[in-house]
Amino acid sequence: MGIPVKLEAFEGPLDLLLHLIEKNKIDIYDIPIVEITEQYIEYIRQMQEENLNIMSEFMVMAATLLDIKCKMLLPKEVTEEGEEKDPREELVQQLLEYKMFKYMSYELRDRMADASRCVYRAESMPKEVLDYQPPVDIRELIGDLTLAKLQNIFNSIIKRQENKVDPIRSKFGKIEKEEVSLEDKMSDLELYAGTHRYFSFRGLLERQSGKIQVIVTFLAILELMKTGVITIEQEHLFDDIQITSLIYKEQQADGETGSSD
Repeated sequence: MGIPVKLEAFEGPLDLLLHLIEKNKIDIYDIPIVEITEQYIEYIRQMQEENLNIMSEFMVMAATLLDIKCKMLLPKEVTEEGEEKDPREELVQQLLEYKMFKYMSYELRDRMADASRCVYRAESMPKEVLDYQPPVDIRELIGDLTLAKLQNIFNSIIKRQENKVDPIRSKFGKIEKEEVSLEDKMSDLELYAGTHRYFSFRGLLERQSGKIQVIVTFLAILELMKTGVITIEQEHLFDDIQITSLIYKEQQADGETGSSD
């Protein structure tokens, strides 16, 4: 009675062949078919596998090795290009592909193991950070225009408002005017921008009833530029500065125009 020997388990015939090649430190591109075939057949003789499907796979490979062994003993075939055809070429290609997929499976297995040790949690960014918006640079918004040009128009309108004051009647008493908040003026301008796609910067300031109104309107325009409600541009050097609404509602404006007609 022979001594039972525990054999290593292989996933298939290619796995066994690759094991024998690596065990004998053989160049996969120059396989000694005689030696490998003998070791392969010796292994399957010791197998006690009851699964016929698995055994059949190993037996098919054994037949393939024997076929290659016979071809190696015959004169080598020559291709149409005049090159000698190596009977081992197809087998080498199968082994290389199997080796690549085998190592890829090891890599995926290791990554899955690493992933199982990772802990993920939901985003917990503070609301203040999520809501933060970087400050807007007015100089960048107005492009080729400069704050100096806007300031010049603003100053000319202020001067015109001051010229409207009667120097004699103004001495009789001071008339208190209603205060105008920046928020209210911004709301008014935003409503106006919703129904007017283009309007004049100078014209908007000139329509204000007083100096305070001009100042608050000027500040409101700058704030609406920051929030992306309007933009300003000047087509030519001495042209009027035009305000373009970015919230213009065309259908609503058409409806209001139609109703006024």
